[in-house]
Amino acid sequence: MDHLLRRLLTKFICRGSISFTTASGAKFTCGDGTGDPVHARFVTAEAERSILLNPELALGEAFMDGTFVVERGTIADALAILMGQPDALPSWARPHWWGRYFARRFNQFNPRRRSRSNVAHHYDLDGRLYSLFLDADKQYSCAYFETPEISLDDAQLAKKRHLAAKLLAGRGQRILDIGSGWGGLGLYLAEIAGANVTGITLSTEQLHVSNARAAEANLTLSARFLMQDYRDVEGPFDRIVSVGMFEHVGVDHYDTFFKRCAELLTDEGVMMLHSIGRSEGPDSTNPWIAKYIFPGGYIPALSEVLPSIERAGLLVCDIEILRLHYAETLKAWRERFMARREEAVQLYDERFARMWEFYLAASEMSFRKQNMMNFQIQFAKRQDAVPMTRDYIARGEAQLRAREQRSQPRFKLAGE
Repeated sequence: MDHLLRRLLTKFICRGSISFTTASGAKFTCGDGTGDPVHARFVTAEAERSILLNPELALGEAFMDGTFVVERGTIADALAILMGQPDALPSWARPHWWGRYFARRFNQFNPRRRSRSNVAHHYDLDGRLYSLFLDADKQYSCAYFETPEISLDDAQLAKKRHLAAKLLAGRGQRILDIGSGWGGLGLYLAEIAGANVTGITLSTEQLHVSNARAAEANLTLSARFLMQDYRDVEGPFDRIVSVGMFEHVGVDHYDTFFKRCAELLTDEGVMMLHSIGRSEGPDSTNPWIAKYIFPGGYIPALSEVLPSIERAGLLVCDIEILRLHYAETLKAWRERFMARREEAVQLYDERFARMWEFYLAASEMSFRKQNMMNFQIQFAKRQDAVPMTRDYIARGEAQLRAREQRSQPRFKLAGE
């Protein structure tokens, strides 16, 4: 086993410097010696066999179980090396990839009941977990770093401001927020833009918090949150926004999603879609992420999304690609989580804490090393729904920033 492990890992890892100790005590080093050295240890022969057979699934499981241990550096350092190789996958892992790719439409089949179950798996965890690492507004999506040095809280506020400006959100408009999370964006659009917002979610935890926050901010007349599937919403709406929800729709449902959005949007309306995306074409969901973090989830390529927008009769007005913004967001989340890691252990257990540590580190490195990105697509039904040039975005942000400064106090989570 030692010889096979060394031969395969040495062939795959040609950048960086990472040393391994096998379960039997043998040691070897891989890479070209660049960067800070990392040392990892296989605790059991079973972990070695599992990782050789199916590395994309088994590495995360071995780390969770404590049978793959990073003794010098962190799991984030190890994943930066492993995910920064010229080949995204070891050659011996490709048969598993092909199997997942051909089965991906089945795995992403998300009718109403399955969608709700998938959402509950992740978003109905103990709300205190998310408070360990998210910003004060509980924005659980890519922040917008206007400058590299701004804080996570300011970057998340900038994200809401950026989206509101692109929406041309205004007083009295009816706005639908599909996948409204803990209500932060909807409350922002109601308070700062003066809109009448309907937010929909499939998470009972998020629904409770969102409505409690609206009541606490005296915004119940202009911001309401419902437990509802996007397929069952009744319109019309002047504006539609969806942030961090599209990754849960599934490829076979893209046509349904955009056709429903087109039906809900007024003829003069504007929609903003903010989603994680792939820069290198269609793929399959990482099996560890699908099993433990986001069942039924899939990160789309633009080539999979744009045809459905076109078939729905919607006009793409603007596309913006946010490349390293999510890497920086996830870095901030990971650092915050690690600073309060013992609280996560108290909420769940050590294995859960290791799972979350691996999830945040692997997600960060997928954006930093493997060409994941976020896209913001603006679309409408009419060519003249938005101005001809993008100058209006900066002007809108300036106006919203001035309103934020006059709005006190800032939003907080219910009960804080």
